Amino acid sequence: MKKGKQLIIGGYVLAIAIFYYFALPPINIHSVGLWIFVAFFVCLPLYFYSLVSGERRGMRELVHGKAGIFIKAFLGILGLVMLLGLYGAPFFHAKGYASILKIEEKDFTQDLDDSQVLTKVALMDTDSARILGNRKIGSLSDVVSQFDVAYDYAQVDYQGSPLKVAPLEYAGIFKYFANRKHGVPGYVTVDPVGQSTRYVKVKKGMQYVPSAYLQRDLARHIRFRYPTKIFENLHFEIDEEGNPYYVASVMDFKIGLFGGKTVKGVITCDPISGKTAYYEKDKIPTWVDQAMSGDLLVEQFDWYGTYNNGFFNSLFAKKGCRKSTETNRGGEDEEAIPDYGYIAKEGDIWIYTGVTSVNEDASNIGFIMVNERTGEAHYFTIPGADENSAMNAAEGEVQEKRYNASFPSLINVQGEATYIMLLKDANDIVKMYAMVNVEQYNQVTTGETLSECYDQYCKLMGLTASDDVKEDEEPKADEETKETEFVIQKVELIVNKGETYVYLVDDKKQIYKQKFAENESLLLLQKGDSVKVTYVEDKNGIFVMKQAEKLTRKER
Repeated sequence: MKKGKQLIIGGYVLAIAIFYYFALPPINIHSVGLWIFVAFFVCLPLYFYSLVSGERRGMRELVHGKAGIFIKAFLGILGLVMLLGLYGAPFFHAKGYASILKIEEKDFTQDLDDSQVLTKVALMDTDSARILGNRKIGSLSDVVSQFDVAYDYAQVDYQGSPLKVAPLEYAGIFKYFANRKHGVPGYVTVDPVGQSTRYVKVKKGMQYVPSAYLQRDLARHIRFRYPTKIFENLHFEIDEEGNPYYVASVMDFKIGLFGGKTVKGVITCDPISGKTAYYEKDKIPTWVDQAMSGDLLVEQFDWYGTYNNGFFNSLFAKKGCRKSTETNRGGEDEEAIPDYGYIAKEGDIWIYTGVTSVNEDASNIGFIMVNERTGEAHYFTIPGADENSAMNAAEGEVQEKRYNASFPSLINVQGEATYIMLLKDANDIVKMYAMVNVEQYNQVTTGETLSECYDQYCKLMGLTASDDVKEDEEPKADEETKETEFVIQKVELIVNKGETYVYLVDDKKQIYKQKFAENESLLLLQKGDSVKVTYVEDKNGIFVMKQAEKLTRKER
């Protein structure tokens, strides 16, 4: 009998260990997963024990004995947890929910710079980025058979410009065991402004990734180092040198046990070495762009907009109640969900979305921008059409082509609040650009290139076209040709008037450019390469390259 009890206890402990290894619940009273664990592995076994013991010894003896006290204690604890969970509901803490996101009212024209209006807006949506990323990997025969591009792309600010990044991942469990020694070889970047794609091979393979198994599974790797942290939003980013990292948001709950969710810090993990670090919210490195997910920030704003004047006001009078813009592009049968765009600003990524009243109308009363690293939130009072109306207006402008509009971004065009968006065909291929005035959404322009669309919009609104979108004048043929050598500090691909230009920056901050079509080998150049170039200087002080040649070690 004693041996039988030992086997039962051993099996019970083994079941707990297996459950923890695969479910990975944080050991934290704010975790719902922990309480599910307690209910399943403590209360449920005690319940069955009570049934078996009650038949043998009599239910009265069990209820009033030591086992009965033990059972009652756990049931009491679970009951208290349920009460505390209910106590954290908005009914009791409407003001608490409304105060989690701190809102500052700002002047739109001063907060959004219009000098680089077409170079800092991340127009491309994730669906289009996936298509370009998959095409890029499809052209690499040594990679495509073993790895896929991860489904989720993160929006980051890389060296002052917006960029979408996604790691490669193992294409199934068998591919993992075949390649685990070398790890995941690289990641994909997509320029959402210039529509260009690049595959970056890392120096050593990434070992700790979400698509790995057992001890190299990234979530398990982090959980065993931070057993009490509640983390979400596990995603891929790169630092300013292009080194890969995974970042996880560490959650906190300000109201009750499970209410008022917010972020109190981040965990970073180097997927090559497995080294991890935890940063409090005010000490998060500047290269981390998505400490807080856009979905959470929009939810926090909706708490503010809904409960700012109390819970009962949100149900009945609804005075001053606001909410973020929702989109429903899948048809009447699908539920409308919040949506947002991205803006690169001062080295950080900000989400943007419109704000409308809780009444079901088609207009916005303003906009919010929220910093995904710091949680800083700005509100602009700009009445006008909502994003759905602007998307419909843009699609109506080219209705014969049946293009679909992407969720727009908000830009400042010489003081005019303007929606800017992509127009895509049925295969999610970008075909055109569209701009719609926020306050007068019947003022719409489209163009096959971004600069063409911008110029037409300026003409329509009686504005002056910006020098940023005018095509640079080519140097005259009789200008002096010069030659120099330097180490590349930065490489950029920029689309202007439908042409892709490669820009190189030297160690003296001088800028050199050349059309990509004239020298496709420029795509092989990277930061740190030594090059010899022949060039002429244009009227804007930019050096137009005639030839660029990478130097070997012997030539340097």
